[in-house]
This record gives sequence, C-alpha cells and structure tokens, in this order.
Amino acid sequence: MEIYLLTSNEGKLKAAKSTFDKYGVKLLYTDKDYAEIQADSSLEIAKNIAQKAAKELNAPVIREDHSLFIEALGIPGPYMNYVERKIPADLISKIINSLGNNKGWFEVSTVYAEPDGTTFEYTFKVPMTFGNEQKGINPKGWNDLIRLNNETRAITEYPEEERLHIWSEGYEAVVKYLMDNNKLSF
Repeated sequence: MEIYLLTSNEGKLKAAKSTFDKYGVKLLYTDKDYAEIQADSSLEIAKNIAQKAAKELNAPVIREDHSLFIEALGIPGPYMNYVERKIPADLISKIINSLGNNKGWFEVSTVYAEPDGTTFEYTFKVPMTFGNEQKGINPKGWNDLIRLNNETRAITEYPEEERLHIWSEGYEAVVKYLMDNNKLSF
C-alpha cells in the first residue's frame, strides 16, 4: 500500500516511517505546501488538509498536527505556535511560574483521508510540564523548558529517536484502522 504523508517535519517523518515500515506501507511525499486553517483543535486542522490533499492527489493521505496547550494560559493549542514565536523561553518560564501551574499537554491528531472524503481520525494527549530552567543544546522555541511524561530532562537533552514511540501512537492507530477495514494486510 502507498500513502502520502503530508509533512516536512523531520520528527514526524521519522515517527511515521518507524511505524509504517514495519507493515510494508510505502510513504510517499509531496512538496506541495497546503495552507493550514485557523482552528481551535489540531483535529480540525489535520482533517481539513488531509481531505483536500487526498482529493487533489487522488490517493490516500495522512496528516498529523500537534499543538501545545498550557493549562494556566487557557489559549487553544493551535494558536500557541504564534505565542511561542513572540515570547522567549525565559519570559514564558517567568509567566508560568507566576501563575503557579506548569502543566500542559500536546494534543496530537492524526487523520487518514481517502479521495472520496472518508476519514479515520485519532487524537491523543502527551502530558508535559515546563521546567524552571532552560536545559540542553540547540533549543527551538521552548523545547529547552519542556519535559515530556514526567521526564526530568528537557526535550533538548535526549535524542529524538528516544521519543519516537510517543509520537507514533497516531500512526499505529491508522495501521490498526487499515487492518481492521481490510485495507492493509501483510
């Protein structure tokens, strides 16, 4: 089976490939950039893009979108990317500490879409906390503050390969859906 994976994110590529390679699914890529809609959930964004692309490419498509929710701020996660670009890590740390709640989560939504508009949608949460100090090397945004699943290490302190099992949950759900619906066998 061949499926288009819509992403240019290296981490998403690794997570998807680590899953689909096990089942003999060939991932195809397109360099077309599909504009994201503004929405309050990752699912709405992923579904919109997946359905458009599947119809346009006349092929099955997978789109994963994830958003960061910070409990104390109450801002919908899909808008957090904008906030992250405007507020540096040291300042967000001070804001979160002053609010007394360093908890949050990543909302991860994976959508499999077919050209006829049929979709399979899967969303899960990855708990995280903000640390008080920036740690690690080569930080991107707030990654040097973010600790996943009660980790003491910041995301920037350990290799991405060590986290693939976390981010591949949605891709595993797609494989299960395909197998349950006799669209994939091996």
